[in-house]
Amino acid sequence: MTAGSFLSYWYFHLPNFVLAALMYTLLGRVILGLFVDPDSPNYIWRFFCRFTDPVVAAVALVTPKAAVPVVLWLFGFVWLFWLRVAVLYLFLSMGAVPQGN
Repeated sequence: MTAGSFLSYWYFHLPNFVLAALMYTLLGRVILGLFVDPDSPNYIWRFFCRFTDPVVAAVALVTPKAAVPVVLWLFGFVWLFWLRVAVLYLFLSMGAVPQGN
């Protein structure tokens, strides 16, 4: 893949990258949550929380209130995965995905 082809398909790569970054940051939050207190002043933990809180809030709207936070984070990871699959399917159906050689 050349830089030209990457830039010509920015509309596919940008949403895919953002969703992947959110998805894997949520997974990192789950793993880091095993070792760090929820109210820790650690700057890495605060970044993970600040970056993923909008996704967790959206997932919390459709998840029972009795679910513990780690379940919300894992559901967020799964929902983002399926959102990435849906975006890929949408772009495939439109014929707007970069073709391999």
